[in-house]
Amino acid sequence: MKSLAELAAIREKMQNKVVIRDGSSEIRVVVGMATCGIAAGARPVLNAFVEGVNEAGLADKVAVTQTGCIGVCQFEPIVEVFEAGKEKVTYAHMDAEKVKRVIQEHLKNGKPVAEYAITNV
Repeated sequence: MKSLAELAAIREKMQNKVVIRDGSSEIRVVVGMATCGIAAGARPVLNAFVEGVNEAGLADKVAVTQTGCIGVCQFEPIVEVFEAGKEKVTYAHMDAEKVKRVIQEHLKNGKPVAEYAITNV
């Protein structure tokens, strides 16, 4: 990096690949990224959420973050969706294809995907 302009160009390029993690988002998607989650395929799930949220134009509404162990390793990869005023929804055995449906039905339209959830929805 040789200049401030180069740094600004890198920042702009990366903003399309990363959903900003801040407290102002209406919805928070948390992907379990402990050793068990990564071994079960959590990294592609996290990437699919980041890319899908950006492609769907939801980056101002949805923050995608990662966490360590969620505590139910047999259900990895696990994703938790938090919305203000609603109960948390926990999705189990996630993959990149399931992420597309969760983004469309839950994050965009507000209807959790019951068949992927291990919590009451």
